[in-house]
Amino acid sequence: MDDVRGIAARVLLASFDGPTLPGWARRRLEQGLGGICLYGTNIVDRPQIAALNRAVHEANPRAITSLDEEGGDVTRLYYLEGSPHAGHAVLGRVDDVDLTRAVAADVGTQLLEHGVDLDLGPVADVNSTPDNPVIGVRSFGADPVLVGRHVAAWVEGVQSAGSGACLKHFPGHGDTTADSHLALPTVDQPMSVLRARELAPFASGIRAGALAVMTSHVVLPAVEPDVPATFSAAATRLLRDELGFDGLLVSDALDMVGASGGRGIPAAAVLALKAGVDLLCLGSSFTDERVQDVQDAIVAAVDAGDLPRERLVEAAGRVDRAVEQVAALRAASTSAPQPEASRRAALEAVDGALGLDRSLRGAQVLRLVTGTNEAVGHAPWGLPAAGLVLGGTPVRDVVRGDEPWHDLGPEPVVVLVRDGHRHAWAEQVIEQVLRRRPDAVVVEMGWPAQDPSEQGRLRTWGASAASSAALDELLAGVAP
Repeated sequence: MDDVRGIAARVLLASFDGPTLPGWARRRLEQGLGGICLYGTNIVDRPQIAALNRAVHEANPRAITSLDEEGGDVTRLYYLEGSPHAGHAVLGRVDDVDLTRAVAADVGTQLLEHGVDLDLGPVADVNSTPDNPVIGVRSFGADPVLVGRHVAAWVEGVQSAGSGACLKHFPGHGDTTADSHLALPTVDQPMSVLRARELAPFASGIRAGALAVMTSHVVLPAVEPDVPATFSAAATRLLRDELGFDGLLVSDALDMVGASGGRGIPAAAVLALKAGVDLLCLGSSFTDERVQDVQDAIVAAVDAGDLPRERLVEAAGRVDRAVEQVAALRAASTSAPQPEASRRAALEAVDGALGLDRSLRGAQVLRLVTGTNEAVGHAPWGLPAAGLVLGGTPVRDVVRGDEPWHDLGPEPVVVLVRDGHRHAWAEQVIEQVLRRRPDAVVVEMGWPAQDPSEQGRLRTWGASAASSAALDELLAGVAP
């Protein structure tokens, strides 16, 4: 079964800790490992990222390098300082497909420069549930038609720069109130709703030529009851037969509870392959032994007749074809950097009523720390530390249980929050601050629950460095 072992290696997208390629990963790449996915734990700076991806390609020129670079809140290239690119919700709010295409092309130029073959984006989910804990501002919006046109523009922009795009999270993660990193969510809607809402943006991205699609660890009973899409042959048929996608199908990370909870990653890997997944994203912080366990499970499943060898060969073939497609994209790359596009989008997206005719330079800035999801990780957010408003003055982080309204000074007050409506304690802090300082400015930097109706309420539709810089300009009174 040695040939099966080699084929099994080809369908694995592995990971490791640290900023350099470990010896075991190099050896596996030399033996045909399918690829490497980078996470925040791998990031020191951008030259290091480029060197790391070069090392991967030197070990195996046919390996796929990948990471999450959605623009906005989810970034890996800029994990330590925040993304300079406008996020999906910002772009959906502005609703200019040419601008979306330009921002995505700018992202693509950075991916190409740093040796990334496959961008795990765009997010094609329709954020139809404001309480969604994991999608939110990662989505272009709540309207499937709007989301579809921007998904297509993003695909075109990224791929024009020479890196592949991967639509996620099929068939849709927008109508959930649970995070599949931590649980197994369900989207319990009839097929008529799924086709009109969840599937429509994926169809747009496929027509735009997306190289890959990523599965979701979400149960959609109308597609297949009790089975997350990653393990659902019916979901794969929906993608292949109804939407006509014949490209690379990538799993979301198998270390997520929605996939491996109660069964383990090796078993999840076999189930995903059986359902039609081609490239298995194993998750973060893997070791040689853990990769070996997954490879052994795949070989054992083929040996036992539980996983058809033909299915494994088909999956590896799609991985190989994706490598050729990336090479073709790079050969045809025409994009140039367009950094101004993100600044323009971020400024245009901010809405609400500032209600002030004075600068807020030197304001007391309270940042309500409501936490984040694993996709976002620990990328910084808020206002630039050395920007116009703060000017080097530290921001004051407020956590649950704090009562910052008791010792506010006479300076203007700015309150920053993400997804405040999902955290009762944050809403209570805002209420108490406004009771004592009615002139305070409250800025929602996550997904807003409703339109702002009061003066002093702003929405940025994201918390990336691009959105933070735009907010800084607006609060300081220097934005055009």
